[in-house]
Amino acid sequence: MSDLTQFKNLPKEWNVLPFLDAVKDVTGGNTKIKQSDAREIGTYPVIDQGQQTCCGYVDDDNALCKEELPTVLFGDHTKIIKLIDYPFVLGADGVKVLSPKIPMDKKFLFYFLNTIKLPDNAGYSRHYKFLKEAVVPVPPLAEQKRIAAILDKADSLRRKNQQAIQLADQFLRAVFLDMFGDPVTNPKEWKVSELGKLCKKITDGTHHSPMITETGIPYITAKHLKKSGLEFYKAPWYISPDSHKTIYARCKPEKYDVLYIKDGATTGLAAINEYDFEFSMLSSLALLKPNRDLLLPEFLTMFLNHPRSKSMIIANMSGAAITRLTLAKIKDIQIPIPPITMQKKFSLIYWNVRATLEKTCSCTIFSDNEFNSLSQKAFAGEL
Repeated sequence: MSDLTQFKNLPKEWNVLPFLDAVKDVTGGNTKIKQSDAREIGTYPVIDQGQQTCCGYVDDDNALCKEELPTVLFGDHTKIIKLIDYPFVLGADGVKVLSPKIPMDKKFLFYFLNTIKLPDNAGYSRHYKFLKEAVVPVPPLAEQKRIAAILDKADSLRRKNQQAIQLADQFLRAVFLDMFGDPVTNPKEWKVSELGKLCKKITDGTHHSPMITETGIPYITAKHLKKSGLEFYKAPWYISPDSHKTIYARCKPEKYDVLYIKDGATTGLAAINEYDFEFSMLSSLALLKPNRDLLLPEFLTMFLNHPRSKSMIIANMSGAAITRLTLAKIKDIQIPIPPITMQKKFSLIYWNVRATLEKTCSCTIFSDNEFNSLSQKAFAGEL
């Protein structure tokens, strides 16, 4: 969290204000649209607190967010912050509209909010209560605009790298559709089988959270799994060898197994384990060991991540406040089975694209680090 001491060396013309003296919540009075009421096509995007820019579209002019553009949004559950500069409709459940109480450039506010460290252990609870405890550095308006312009330029490199990653994902999805057809309607009439019959094993990680240690055996949860794969080293967790031994006896992830998020905000995301060392998992992750004579991990991962099949699978989730996929429902997933020779051809394309992506991801990590360093200097008055 921010505190006054970190801003003690600011230029004398800067002010430092408590968050609630600088920013107000203007969410009230705006129409909110549930994701289930949004459509795939429409005039105005519905912006919620999810990772994606929007969750669908509507055509109702009367539902438009009333806040002047650009608009700063904060995901109370997800901690995701968005700056929207076009007409939009507010999504339901947890997204807050924030507006300056004082003369403040909204881009400056947006970039500053992204530097505030919020708790990682609060789960899916509300986070605005933590945000309200922050303090806000406030330089003169002209300086705010100068800082925002500098960060805009630095951020553009990050966005270009992210766009390259998205294009690679779209390319793989297009190849997948061309080779195998729609994964739900199965127009090429591939044989269909239950996932449980195509895997040697389907299990999940430990249901009893072990004690986290500073060193030891890597331990992962759903937050470590991204579409690009496992991210051990951004937020590394470790457990003792004894704890690992107990967990690993039941759930043994190996290279080229498929890891699948079954619990939490990113339920339904799958990625291939590309590591050949031992690690332990929490039960928010399922471990899928496909029988590679029938089903290759590359095909399985693309099937699970495809928006069409993911929507079908998520519709069968259970739980009210926290939705989840049970192991039984994962085993019951109906999946088409193209000839293994075709799956192998797709796998070659998959790994060629992944090799290119690795270089892009390395550039993205570098640009992220550079941007974060620049942001810290900007709000310390050092630019």
